[in-house]
Amino acid sequence: MEYSFIAWGHENITGKHKRTLEFTKDNEVTLAGDCIIGVSANFSIYDLKELINEGSSLKMVISADDVSDEVIFEGNPEFDDDKEIVVRMGEFSSDRTLGLKANKACADLKKELIEKLGNPDQRIDVLITNV
Repeated sequence: MEYSFIAWGHENITGKHKRTLEFTKDNEVTLAGDCIIGVSANFSIYDLKELINEGSSLKMVISADDVSDEVIFEGNPEFDDDKEIVVRMGEFSSDRTLGLKANKACADLKKELIEKLGNPDQRIDVLITNV
């Protein structure tokens, strides 16, 4: 099974966080939100929960134009947030946590990708599949 959604870049996206990455449905983000890599996300909590139930290991491919990167993580069955998606390298779980034990955080993503995500006009395509 696979699920895709889109988000948008923002001038305050820095991608500096070393342990997490996040997409939000909010359309604004401050520089303090250094784990946020996409705003105005149009994901469905119900579709994401169904994907988690299909299998525990997931792959997220994040693309902006011709640059993409991927993150592998374990799905969190406790995920239950309709506003934010957080993927963590550690095992801390909350209802915002879609993924645990990720192989990357936003600081590990390709620098070319993070640069593109700092553009408010940049469309971000996200594809999540079972591994």
